[in-house]
Amino acid sequence: VQLQAYGGGLVQAGDSLRLSCAASGRTFSMYAMAWFRQAPGKEREFVAAISSSGVSTYYADSVKGRFTISRDNAKNTVYLQMNGLKPEDTADYYCAAPPTTGWGSYRTGNGYDYWGQGTLVTVSS
Repeated sequence: VQLQAYGGGLVQAGDSLRLSCAASGRTFSMYAMAWFRQAPGKEREFVAAISSSGVSTYYADSVKGRFTISRDNAKNTVYLQMNGLKPEDTADYYCAAPPTTGWGSYRTGNGYDYWGQGTLVTVSS
């Protein structure tokens, strides 16, 4: 499974940004997907997850109401729309995929084995 995230950049507080992650190597539409982030000097944290069909989503409290995860199974791509960005959102953002189908524990960010390279989001105040 190969994952390639892109779309990061330098923005000001309050701005919006959309991250994309292109997946290849298996049937994309069968698997949940997620976004994580890691700020400088901090541990990686879960941001959002989406079920294989896209019907179900789940967000970390820190981004709920501001970020939206979505997917286009025809394009093998998952997105993270980030609105109302804050300086504390500054981090490397990673997309991730689980090893098996299902939703369960993947909903809350557990069990992801495949990772893309990070894309840096910097939010200035």
